[in-house]
Amino acid sequence: MHSESTFADRAITFYENLQEPTGLPAGVSALNPYREPEVQRIGREFYGKFFTDNRPRVFITGINPGRFGAGVTGISFTTPQNLSRYCGIANTLSPIASANRPELSSRFIYQIVEAFGGAESFYSQFFLTSLYPLALVKDGKNYNFYDDKATTKALWPVIADSVRQQLQFGAKRDIVICLGRKNEQFVKRLNDENGFFDQVISLDHPRYILQYKSKAINMYIEQYISVLGGVISL
Repeated sequence: MHSESTFADRAITFYENLQEPTGLPAGVSALNPYREPEVQRIGREFYGKFFTDNRPRVFITGINPGRFGAGVTGISFTTPQNLSRYCGIANTLSPIASANRPELSSRFIYQIVEAFGGAESFYSQFFLTSLYPLALVKDGKNYNFYDDKATTKALWPVIADSVRQQLQFGAKRDIVICLGRKNEQFVKRLNDENGFFDQVISLDHPRYILQYKSKAINMYIEQYISVLGGVISL
């Protein structure tokens, strides 16, 4: 499969060619960090470090990126600090915004990455992504593609096309892991319409866990590890 290119090659091409959407409702806009040379360099280094092969990965999909995580670095669920600390990729991106207001999802995800033996071990099995690949904002705050029906409708064909293209990176099609209980409705709807995956397994979203269930974080980490470990042992 794809003998002429690797998972990394296909991912880099996809992200560097992303276009901002048209037809969004007034006040809603998308952030496209992939136009920035530093983000392109990071992407090439990140995928070159962890994905230069054709091993199929289990896809773990969120909603759409946060403006302090992938909205800055271009790497799903990854802040500038975590890119450096856990992935060993130095960057000149400003950590100020996310240092002042930490990206909770990234903090939790990298606890999972560490519990899996670190980035190299984790990314050899999994690919973190989002249904819609660009961060959305409204009134200067994070926004989800499903927060209003007009935004969902405008982005739905783009989401389907985005997932279809990402599957070509090298996806295990028997299963997908969905992050977020509300997101699950849309992952299942998308899957029913397109037949992308055989099965959808859902977990509570990292942001929800840290924002509302932080006292039970160890239980949630164990749950994630159990589910992820079970998936790759299939």
